[in-house]
Amino acid sequence: MGLGRLRDGLAPTPPMGWNSWNRFQTSIDERLIRETAEAMVETGMRDAGYRYVVIDDGWEGPERDGDGDLLSDRDRFGSGIADLARRIHDLDLRFGIYTDAGTKTCAGYVGSLGYEFRDARRFASWGVDYVKIDWCNTSGLGTRAVYGKWSQAFRSAGRPMVLSLCEWGRTRPWQWGGRVGHLWRTCWDIQDTWDSLTTVLDRQRGLSAYAGPDHWNDPDMLEVGNGGMSTAEYRAHFSLWCLLAAPLMAGNDIRTMPDDVKGILTAPEVIAVDQDPLGLQGDLVRAEDGLEVWARELADGSRAVVLFDRSAEPREIPVRWADIGWEAKDRVQVRDLWERADRGAFAEGFSATVPSHDVVMLRLRRAEP
Repeated sequence: MGLGRLRDGLAPTPPMGWNSWNRFQTSIDERLIRETAEAMVETGMRDAGYRYVVIDDGWEGPERDGDGDLLSDRDRFGSGIADLARRIHDLDLRFGIYTDAGTKTCAGYVGSLGYEFRDARRFASWGVDYVKIDWCNTSGLGTRAVYGKWSQAFRSAGRPMVLSLCEWGRTRPWQWGGRVGHLWRTCWDIQDTWDSLTTVLDRQRGLSAYAGPDHWNDPDMLEVGNGGMSTAEYRAHFSLWCLLAAPLMAGNDIRTMPDDVKGILTAPEVIAVDQDPLGLQGDLVRAEDGLEVWARELADGSRAVVLFDRSAEPREIPVRWADIGWEAKDRVQVRDLWERADRGAFAEGFSATVPSHDVVMLRLRRAEP
């Protein structure tokens, strides 16, 4: 699907970082953002691959300045966005910001409609590396035209910036978004509940053909660690997002996260699946009675597989080699990515007992003849 799509090298693998919205909404200030960036270093998240620190809605001042430029809120971001970006860059991290394509943002702050080129230049002058552009207050506007204008504005701004489209999958952005941006939301906002997680997951089926290096389907940011689901459900959430080659934008309070949350967000072999350089998004290959097998091809010819139990009790879930395009006679080495343990070599398939609302995540390698 590379024809006509961006291949500028700004997002060769799905972007990883942190976004303020899921945990803090508009209750943000520069101290929170600085402390979060420092915590990303101290907790090992930066070294695990999380690079972007993204301020979502709520940073804006009440109006533009006399020249028409955006301003940050003086009380909460008194040092200015450029200074905050510099502090984040000093930590070997990248800085992201938010705006809205309409007249106002979703939280009612100043929007960017009619100021696309001016705001892109403003972001570039501040040292911004990533911009999320929302779609509230856009009555009568067309997504392709507006985001196309933003793409042009970014190209003329004089600084490489990742463009994240957020029109919630309303106009099938997977069919056109790769020509103008680096990632696009495929659905409505995720919530910190099991029902929301599984509903959003179901929206990702069949979209794998539209994703790849520099153009990614985005099933929304992570809820891991925000308290509405169990550890098992968060492990399932993270595993499936990695199988989907989804952007990994943490949305919890990194400064206070417990070890189990940190363990999920920094699991090296699971993250390696998300960041696999081949960039092929996984998809559902078999489903029966609440038991699912999701699979993805990786750059070295191996397969990542998630055995997913939606049911209310532990169940045995098999993956057959035929499910992933291999022959039953193949001898396949099986590794459990959460346990970081080899399970041995098997023919025909492999099965594991999966706890309720949990996963077993595997990497499968065909043995040499």
